[in-house]
Amino acid sequence: MKKIISILSVFSSIVLLAQKNADLIITNAKIYTVNQNFDTAESMAISNGKIVAVGKSADILKNYKSSKVQDLHGKTVFPGLIDAHCHFTGYATDKWKCELWGTKSWDEVVARISEYAKTAPKEWLYGRSWDQNDWVIKEFPTKEKLDQLFPNRPVYLKRIDGHAAVANQKALDIAGVTKDSKILGGEIEVKNGKLTGILVDNAMTLVEKHIPEIEDKMAIQYFSELQKECFSYGLTSLHDCGITEKTLDRLEKAQSEGQLQMKIFALMEDNPDYYDRWIEKGRYTNKNITVGGFKVYSDGALGSRGASLRHDYSDKKGWRGFLLSERTHFENLAKKLKNSDLQMCTHAIGDSANRTILQIYGDVLGTKNDRRWRMEHAQIVDKNDFDLFGKYSIIPSIQPTHATSDMYWAEDRLGKDRLKYSYAYEDLLKQNGWLPLGTDFPVEEISTLKTFYSAVARKDSKHYPENGFQKENALTREQAIRGMTIWAAKAAFQENEIGSLEPGKSADFIIVDQDLMTVPEVKILNTKVLETYSNGKKVF
Repeated sequence: MKKIISILSVFSSIVLLAQKNADLIITNAKIYTVNQNFDTAESMAISNGKIVAVGKSADILKNYKSSKVQDLHGKTVFPGLIDAHCHFTGYATDKWKCELWGTKSWDEVVARISEYAKTAPKEWLYGRSWDQNDWVIKEFPTKEKLDQLFPNRPVYLKRIDGHAAVANQKALDIAGVTKDSKILGGEIEVKNGKLTGILVDNAMTLVEKHIPEIEDKMAIQYFSELQKECFSYGLTSLHDCGITEKTLDRLEKAQSEGQLQMKIFALMEDNPDYYDRWIEKGRYTNKNITVGGFKVYSDGALGSRGASLRHDYSDKKGWRGFLLSERTHFENLAKKLKNSDLQMCTHAIGDSANRTILQIYGDVLGTKNDRRWRMEHAQIVDKNDFDLFGKYSIIPSIQPTHATSDMYWAEDRLGKDRLKYSYAYEDLLKQNGWLPLGTDFPVEEISTLKTFYSAVARKDSKHYPENGFQKENALTREQAIRGMTIWAAKAAFQENEIGSLEPGKSADFIIVDQDLMTVPEVKILNTKVLETYSNGKKVF
C-alpha cells in the first residue's frame, strides 16, 4: 500500500511539474469562441495577455495552473465586442457641450440651452443631438428664439446625425454667413429672403471652424471617462471614423500616460494635406492604436435630407440631396489609395451616393480583391446595385440601430418602393458572406445590446414593431455576434489578433449574465455585462 501511495505521489508530482503556468484560468463557463465553426468551450488559459489554450475545464486544469482560477458557474463568455463604426474622440470632446438627446420639442431644446448657459464653460453655447423627427412638429427649427435670448452670445446646436445644425445670428455673423453665401455640398437655408439659421453638411463648417477647441488635458480626461462607459457595454475595441492628426496625437498621449486602454482602429479624416504623407507612411500601429485608412463623406444623412437620392424625396418634391464633393474628388482619392495599404471607407446613405461610390471603387479595384474598402452605412441601395458589393469585394459597414431609429419616418422620405431596399442587412450580407456591425455613436447610443437586438429582432427598445421592421433583412444571432466580433475585426485587417477566443489571440472577452444565443428574444435587452477583460486584465 505504501508503494502504491508513493507511486501516486510521484505521478502527481510529475503531473504538477508538467503543468504550464498561466496568469488566469477561466473555467466552468459557456465560452463562445466565435471561431470558424462557432464552437463553444468550457475553459481557457491566459498568459501575458494572450489566450494560450481553450477547451474542456478538465483538460485546461490538467495542463495549466494559476494562482487566479475563476469559476464562472456556467455563465456565458463572448469575445470582447468591437464597434466597427463610431466617433469615440468626437463624442468625448463634445462632453463639455449641452446634451439635447431626447428632447421632444424645439421649446425643450431652447429651455435646455438656456439652463446650460448659466454655467457653460465657454462663451460659445454649443449643444448637440436634437432630432426634429421626435417632435410633434417634425420640421427644422429656426433661430428667432435663440436670437432673442442670446443676441450677443454665439449659439450652435447640432442635429443628432451631425449633418445639420441651427445657429443664431451672432454665430452666423462671426462666421460671415449671409443669405447670399454659397457652398458646395451644403445648404444655407433661406426662407422669405432671410436666414433661418439652418446649416446642412458642408455649410456647418463655416461656423464650426470658429468654435474653440478644448485643451488637451480635458480631452484626455474625457477619453478616459468615455472609455469606462464603452467597457461597461462590453466593448474592447472600436473603429473611430474620421480623426485629425491632432486627435491622433491626443490618443497616443493618453495611451502613453496610462489613461487609455481601449483598442482603437482609426480612420483619418478626408484632408488633402494628409494624403501623400499617410500614403507614404502606410498602415501605422502604436500598441493599441492603429491607423488603417481614410474616412470619406460622399453625402449627408436621410433625417436632414442631405442623403443623395436618385429620385426626389417623397416628402420634398424637387429635392434629391447632394454629394458633398464633386465626383472627381472621390475618384482622385481612390486612385491615390489604390497602390497603398490603406483602406478607403466612404460614408454613403442615399442610393445615388452608394451607386457613385460603388462605381468608383469598381473602376479602381477592377475585380474580386482583399483590399476591404468599405461602404459606411450603405443604407439605401438601388435594387440593381447590390451585386456590385460582391463583384468588387466592397464591405458594407452597417449600424443596425439606424434601421430601428429611422423606421418611424423613413417611408416618408423614401416611399414604399425605395424602403424595400433600405437597411437591407441580410441582402448586403449575402454579397461577401460577412459584414461588420457598429453603432455610429453618438448618432445612436453606445449600447451593444441594442445593436444585437436591432440586428436580430429588427425592433427598438420599445419592442416595436411587433413583427419586426422588414424582418426579412434580420440577421441570425450567430451572424450578429460575428458582426460585432470577428467580422468587425476583419474589417480592420485585425482578425488574426482579436475578434475570437482562440490560442494566440488577445485575451479580450466579456462575461454576461445570460446566453444571448438562447435567451428569449424579448429578454435580450435585459442582458447585463458583468465583466470586461482586455489583454487578460479586467477593465470593467
